Amino acid sequence: MPRDRRQGRVAVGLDVFVLTGAGISAESGLGTFRDADGVWTRHDLSLVATPEGFARDPARVRAFYNARRANLATAAPNAAHFALARLQSGLAARSGRLFLCTQNVDDLHEQAGCVEVVHMHGELSATRCHACQAVWPDRAPLVADSACPACGATGTARPHVVWFGETPLRMEAIADALEESDLFVAIGTSGSVYPAAGFVAEARALGIRACEINLQPSDNARAFDERRYGPATEVVPAWAAEVLAGL
Repeated sequence: MPRDRRQGRVAVGLDVFVLTGAGISAESGLGTFRDADGVWTRHDLSLVATPEGFARDPARVRAFYNARRANLATAAPNAAHFALARLQSGLAARSGRLFLCTQNVDDLHEQAGCVEVVHMHGELSATRCHACQAVWPDRAPLVADSACPACGATGTARPHVVWFGETPLRMEAIADALEESDLFVAIGTSGSVYPAAGFVAEARALGIRACEINLQPSDNARAFDERRYGPATEVVPAWAAEVLAGL
């Protein structure tokens, strides 16, 4: 039975905090960012992933994200996404929880059946008004003359993603969930993008066991208690099955 760090509560199930990065979606045909052939080796991030880049050339930014929306439209969840969905429902059935926090802006976790996914870097299939900050579901190409459904402004549509220099979303909920967890697992992350790269140190400081699942060691691999390497479609399902079998 997991230890309980939550004063006044009785531990009756396993609480797992899973952080996913681009590596979990790579086998679905979505590019990673910081690998040798990643997205940021082919694009200048200052031009397409910063507020300043959007201010200088919104057409370039919209074109970049329209291409990514088109890429996402052809992608499908893989075995790793489905394994996490099974683990989430399996833990819930045993009075536990899987808190799924992703750095990814794709919705492949949801397509696989995961619920209440926290997208700390936003969502590609949503649009935000740069003027009033309203957000709405949107998979269509971003265009300059589209009007915000909330304030009516035109020329303000931007992807609902967190750019460099902006604050990630839902950080308070993430911090609470991490503190309440019994196990922290990072899947497919580079270990180089903060604040997410710092979650393992926070977990270890709280006495929470940490596991890395990746194609190869991340930048902060040595911070983890356990490390498993290989294709996500093979390693994640095997790990998830072990967790459920051990309950």
